[in-house]
Amino acid sequence: MQYQEALDYLYSRLPVFHRIGAKALKPGLTNTLRLCEALGNPQHQFNSIHVAGTNGKGSTSHMLAAVYQSAGYRVGLYTSPHLKSFTERIRLNGQPIAEEEVAAFVTANQALIETIEPSFFELTVAMAFDYFARQQLDVAIIEVGLGGRLDSTNVITPLASVITNIGYDHTDVLGDTLPQIAREKAGIIKPGVPVIVGETQAETIPVFTDIANLLNAPLTIADQQYLVEQDGVSEGLRQLRVRNDTAPTRSLSLDLTGGYQLRNVATVLATIAVLQPIWPVSIEAIENGLRSVVSLTGLKGRFQMLRQEPRVIVDTAHNKPGLEALFATLQTMSFASLRMVIGLVADKDRTSVLLTLPTSATYYFCQADSPRSLPAETLQAEAQVLGRFGAYYKDVNSALQAALQEASPNDLVVVTGSNYHIAELIDL
Repeated sequence: MQYQEALDYLYSRLPVFHRIGAKALKPGLTNTLRLCEALGNPQHQFNSIHVAGTNGKGSTSHMLAAVYQSAGYRVGLYTSPHLKSFTERIRLNGQPIAEEEVAAFVTANQALIETIEPSFFELTVAMAFDYFARQQLDVAIIEVGLGGRLDSTNVITPLASVITNIGYDHTDVLGDTLPQIAREKAGIIKPGVPVIVGETQAETIPVFTDIANLLNAPLTIADQQYLVEQDGVSEGLRQLRVRNDTAPTRSLSLDLTGGYQLRNVATVLATIAVLQPIWPVSIEAIENGLRSVVSLTGLKGRFQMLRQEPRVIVDTAHNKPGLEALFATLQTMSFASLRMVIGLVADKDRTSVLLTLPTSATYYFCQADSPRSLPAETLQAEAQVLGRFGAYYKDVNSALQAALQEASPNDLVVVTGSNYHIAELIDL
């Protein structure tokens, strides 16, 4: 098979979450373990850091990869979903897996795929682990897809387990209380393996503490170790002041300018500190990595500036806590009017998301070319009932074009709400 043939085969043959939602999930780790066993158990052939959480796990994974790359390590990075190309999911020192590698894996394992009938995500995880096992990595950063306990990535035994935060998302799968969701995320904690939790949350810390104690896993709470404060944005970099009890105040620069990244930086620094005896990292590597995350790892869609006058910012926030963090950053900015280009998937708790949106903005509702996407006309109608007004458009590019035509040079245009319609932006 050629690359496009291989992708077409996977999309047509396997259930895909970003197309059909939770119906694509195959509960349990059985399929992943069967795939890995047939491939020679690659998940045991490289060292890893496992990253879970409701929000911030993608940014945290990319930051960790950037720092370790800057320190001279050979770094694998597995994340999902992709925005533009499937190959974005599997990276080596920032470079996406070659299309020829994807085609060769699918061709060689077609009979295995048809015997096991895994989900798209299960197969992708197995592909990533097989690739990393052959690359003589120093470390692979593995981002959880959904939850943790039953996520396909949870067949590894990492050298550290990282949980960024807990919020309400995928409640139909993970539970409808924060402790329930925390318990699912805490499923990545392994016996004796250090665990780093990003944020102190009253409802969830007892869950992590109990499970860590039960498994004799040393627990670090990042925001109790590191205080990260912002010092404005200069030359496209978020300026940070970092304090902890064991070192003088340090200045850092971060090329991910969303204010919500401060809590992720604390998580990254705590993780690096815990793993310092295994993978030593200098202050210079931390500084260089954090100021160059985008160029080193290819991260897109995190408070990404597309243009000026009017400013256009793209952010993949897609749930209530993520959008709240986005709007907290927007409140620190000056602009004439706010114009929001937004699309949502149909299986979200849309009311809570819509109530998070500011009533003062002008809205441009759109939809993605995906069965999961909520029709733009439906989104407009539901938003209007809640006092959020605007027109609807057939896709994100026509919605953005309308916003730009109506915007003054001092306005701010924000594209957000769903990875899937952001992925369809022509200029991303």
